[in-house]
Amino acid sequence: MKAYERMLKYVEFDTASDETTGTWPSTKKQLKLAEYLVNEMKELGIDNAEMDEFGYVYGTVPANTDKEVPTIGLIAHMDVVWDLGADRIKPQFVKNYDGSVIHLNGIDLDPATDKFLKNRIGHDLITTDGTTLLGGDDKAGVAEILTAVEYMKEHPEFKHGRVQIGFTPDEEIGMSPEKFDVKRFDADFGYTLDGENMGGIEYQNFNAVSAKVHVKGLDIHPGSAKDTMINSIEVAREFDDMLPQHERPVDTEGFEGFYHLMEISGNVSECECAYILRDHDWSKMEIKQQMMKDITAKLNEKYGEGTVTTDLKLQYKNMEEKIKPHMHIIENARKAITEAGATPETLPIRGGTDGATLSFRGLPCPNLGTGSFNHHSVSEYADIQDMDTAVKITLNILKEYEEHPQKV
Repeated sequence: MKAYERMLKYVEFDTASDETTGTWPSTKKQLKLAEYLVNEMKELGIDNAEMDEFGYVYGTVPANTDKEVPTIGLIAHMDVVWDLGADRIKPQFVKNYDGSVIHLNGIDLDPATDKFLKNRIGHDLITTDGTTLLGGDDKAGVAEILTAVEYMKEHPEFKHGRVQIGFTPDEEIGMSPEKFDVKRFDADFGYTLDGENMGGIEYQNFNAVSAKVHVKGLDIHPGSAKDTMINSIEVAREFDDMLPQHERPVDTEGFEGFYHLMEISGNVSECECAYILRDHDWSKMEIKQQMMKDITAKLNEKYGEGTVTTDLKLQYKNMEEKIKPHMHIIENARKAITEAGATPETLPIRGGTDGATLSFRGLPCPNLGTGSFNHHSVSEYADIQDMDTAVKITLNILKEYEEHPQKV
């Protein structure tokens, strides 16, 4: 079975996660796909395939080589974002794409503005109908991993070490690594298949800190407020104005970090601002955190102690420091991509990835492209040929570790 055919089966399952439920997994409907995948894995010869109490799916492809080869983990997530019609996906085919604008219900996919689409000429695409997401994030990754497993089953002459498979719920709400059992998974190194462009290798993600800025004002009748009232909303605005104005998402790219005001709520008496701080360089992240502390101190000096309190919390760190001691993970991926006929490209992740958390928990785990694009949008699409290439890349990585285990 082709990878895209598997993906089309998986997108029939509504697996939207929900950050408001507080359960594990966050939605029971994710378990339906998990159960389906367990059965499929067993049909592919993964006898120990099972789902744990939290909805994570694990399984092992045993080694078929006498060499001492590292165990490689392959990971993808089952859930999709919750607000774009995951219960009514209607995939559309665009055969032999000719480079023209693709017209869907209410939206256009235009190669003049889509940096990925202009490179898909001659390929077969799967799009949405323009009203929902597609679910290639990350059901394309799931499909590619199991298509690689099917190849290994049908080609016993293909030698490989032990391969661990993991499919996770709740990635889209940032909870996927929380219950992932690294010890049970028992892999030396891993790859998440959860990126976009074919040939992409991601291992330099943001360091991430959240900041809650709480402002306590002093409300009084506005008619007698002179020299007395402290409007918490205005103090919050003053706080934001004191941050570097050029270090915001709209002004940054590549390795440039930012302060991002996500939410503000409250009234004259009290308000709270939610920020996220991002930077690839931890020393610059420390500067950003100190900036927040310094502004807090200055405003408290101006308006009175306790007017502003700022709570900083580490969310995740840049996995690069955990990957660098094991750069064979990246070099083997580059070689595998080249051998599959694609061009390897290392790009910084302007966000996070499950691999970041897993890397700090002892499983160095960069991210690879899947050939699905425009994630989290109604303009999402997948490239059938690129999905085939992703399967080849996955197999090439396993082959490289089996042929040259001494290079680890």
